[in-house]
Amino acid sequence: MAGSAAVLEDSSLLSTLDKRLEKIEKITALMSGFAIFSLMFLAVYSVAGRQLDKTFLAPVLDKIGVLDGALLGYVDYIEAIMPIIAIMGISYVARSGTHIRMDMLVSALNGRVLWLFELISVLLMLVLMLALTWGAWEHFSRSFDCSVPMCSRDSSIDVALPTWPSKLVVPITFGVLVLRLFLQAWGYARALVLGLENPVAVPLNLSIAEQARLEADSLEGGK
Repeated sequence: MAGSAAVLEDSSLLSTLDKRLEKIEKITALMSGFAIFSLMFLAVYSVAGRQLDKTFLAPVLDKIGVLDGALLGYVDYIEAIMPIIAIMGISYVARSGTHIRMDMLVSALNGRVLWLFELISVLLMLVLMLALTWGAWEHFSRSFDCSVPMCSRDSSIDVALPTWPSKLVVPITFGVLVLRLFLQAWGYARALVLGLENPVAVPLNLSIAEQARLEADSLEGGK
């Protein structure tokens, strides 16, 4: 299920790196949000174009690249934007622990046993993401070639958009997630070795009472 978690901070090197990486993650999450907004704009523009075409703007719409009242290449633009929407916020939610997790077992653990379980989970994810990052980069490399027009060996069907920018989004985003998983593995390993109760730079599961208190504090702070 989707859980609520807190990430503690202090003056250590690990926490400093965590906060610096968080700034990058916020930028990627913001880009994902803008991509969603642009997709909504394209949908409204396409629908509005159809309606306007039925009235009096058909000649004008044809001149600005609209076919039959619909935005030309609408599906191509969606395909190009989709990787940004789908994965650019993944590292941000991994940092905060708000991604999908199965907490039935984890919630019953505590102390070094919990940190060992989390460390093993993060290391497995780290290995998987390293493999996926390498594969995604290879997929991008096969598409990118500056000896051809627009540096792209392939393009979309309708309006011939180059596909390499969308393919480049994937290894970059996965690379940021790899850095996040590395910091979390460091944090869990540190907690395991030192026997820390509340380590920094890792998402800590909150109880129902703690979640309610944080929500109340956020509401009071917004007034």
